[in-house]
Amino acid sequence: MKCRFCAEPIDDASPDTLFLDLGTAPPSNAFLTSAQLAEAESYLPLRLHACPRCLLVQLDEIRPHAQLFAPDYVYFSSYSRSWLEHARAFVELAVAELDLDARSLVVEIASNDGYLLQYVAAKGIPCVGIEPTSGTAQAARAKGVETIEAFFGLRFAHAFVAERGQADLVVANNVLAHVPDLNDFVAGLRVLLAPRGVASVEFPHLLELVSQRQFDTVYHEHFSYFSLHVARAVFAAHGLRVHDVERLPTHGGSLRLWASPVDSGRAESVRVAEVLALERAAGMFERGWYRGLQRQAEDVKNALLEFLLGLRRSGRSVAAYGAAAKGNTLLNYAGIRPDLVPFVVDASPYKQGRFLPGSRIPVVAEGVLRAARPDVVLILPWNLRAEITAQLAYVREWGGRFAVAVPQLDVF
Repeated sequence: MKCRFCAEPIDDASPDTLFLDLGTAPPSNAFLTSAQLAEAESYLPLRLHACPRCLLVQLDEIRPHAQLFAPDYVYFSSYSRSWLEHARAFVELAVAELDLDARSLVVEIASNDGYLLQYVAAKGIPCVGIEPTSGTAQAARAKGVETIEAFFGLRFAHAFVAERGQADLVVANNVLAHVPDLNDFVAGLRVLLAPRGVASVEFPHLLELVSQRQFDTVYHEHFSYFSLHVARAVFAAHGLRVHDVERLPTHGGSLRLWASPVDSGRAESVRVAEVLALERAAGMFERGWYRGLQRQAEDVKNALLEFLLGLRRSGRSVAAYGAAAKGNTLLNYAGIRPDLVPFVVDASPYKQGRFLPGSRIPVVAEGVLRAARPDVVLILPWNLRAEITAQLAYVREWGGRFAVAVPQLDVF
């Protein structure tokens, strides 16, 4: 294989470049219908390597975008209240900082169901979403958000600019990791931005992924995993300068990069140097740092299995909450099936009635949880722990407890 950024050859059979090996699994958002239970699933290697030259951490297996993000893609951003609040607060910040108004243009790449642009549109600011999955695009349009169904890249950017002009703000939340052709995507960002335009790009911070043992955020839809110093190099290669960065609590610890054309004249914030210094102090500039997550992932897996087996032996019941992609990575890596976790509750009606890929655990509505009254509710999207425990506070009425597996097993 070759590095997705610098094209350096990577020996995917060498332990020197191996970052993490989670075996094989089906795509984490390939939920099954009852009819599909009689069919075989497609299992793909789930292994990450670190480029020996630029240190980009990346997946060694590529599946076509059209298969990973099919029309029936079931992830809808608006079913998380905390994520909606995150989006609303961002829009308030960006409008004030960039002086956006009715003469501006905001474009969001991977705009999903209009979770963010609805707040832009409500302020009377022209905006367009770019979203490849038809189900989420339709949901966005129902909110009054103009949405183009397409994958974003350099060719799309040129065509869009020719028709609509350049953008004053481009938002790309949790999409940079999802693009197989990284250089094409970032080159498209540069074309799309106006001379004084700004791109806001969010992604989980690789430093947090390792330090908090968040290996379950690895799945086939994520082709790349970023530190600031690697992302900065990728942007610089395409004429974009990261002039500011924020550390965010979302997704277990994320970065929000603010990038602009190199000749825009925007001054670099001291926060860029601060985060780079943090990464350097952690050892992220050295190849040796990119080893060691494997053992930590195994420890998390084994602790969860021992816990679930103990519950079963003692006759106590368990259910899971949150049919999230990270949960599917964890369940499949641990080999957990319905005998240990009989069902998972999810708020999204698009997931209810389906089955988790690989584990084939049924996804049900919250009413099933109330009726079953399990002794333990295993929260799979641990990053939403506070939101979910507040929502399910009634579980404690029957003596139920909550548990998370990452970064370590915690029963509370």
